[in-house]
Amino acid sequence: MAGCCNHNAQFDGVSREYKRRLWAVIVINAAMFFVEMAAGQAANSQALKADALDFLGDALTYGISLAVIGASLRTRSMAAIGKGVSLLLMGSWVFGSTVWKVFVVGVPEAQVMGYIGFMALAANLLSVALLAAYKDGDANVRSVWLCSRNDAVGNVAVMIAALGVWGTATGWPDLIVAGIMAGLFLSSAFQILRQALAEWRDGEAKPAQDDHAHGHGHGHGHGHAH
Repeated sequence: MAGCCNHNAQFDGVSREYKRRLWAVIVINAAMFFVEMAAGQAANSQALKADALDFLGDALTYGISLAVIGASLRTRSMAAIGKGVSLLLMGSWVFGSTVWKVFVVGVPEAQVMGYIGFMALAANLLSVALLAAYKDGDANVRSVWLCSRNDAVGNVAVMIAALGVWGTATGWPDLIVAGIMAGLFLSSAFQILRQALAEWRDGEAKPAQDDHAHGHGHGHGHGHAH
């Protein structure tokens, strides 16, 4: 855990407790994807579907995070780049489908949105609580924290949308919230990609430095023998 606070050696997830917590969060996210997608379809809510997709993306990316724990910096940064790209695609899909929905506005069922949004918020607050101690780390660890944080924000937004739909009797609050969530996906994707690319460059530089140090040490030893 010292790695969390040490800026020279960022926490890379190599911890039995962290892995156990990550497994719990994967199960929570996978279960909530099915619940929210079914509810989003039944309630005709774009915001619920966007949030369900977020749960699915998180379950998959947390699985990738778990798989590359303990791997080299370059492997971990590659995994984080993959997650950043998937968030970018997800954000683009939600944004595009929301724009499309604007022209086919139906009124979602506010009550279902509210109930499911509350359930999803509880699931995400549990995930955030499990991961809070590990929020500062390499791009791989940090992307897990960012996704969990986004989810909690997204669930609050879904409940606000439900109130808006109930108060206005139109689908616009639902579409506005889905658009905001798409922006959140895109913002997180850029953050993750920026950090992951920086770590990828560090991973490339490190072997070169090691080779240089090895060559320098070898040359020094040779001169000393003479």
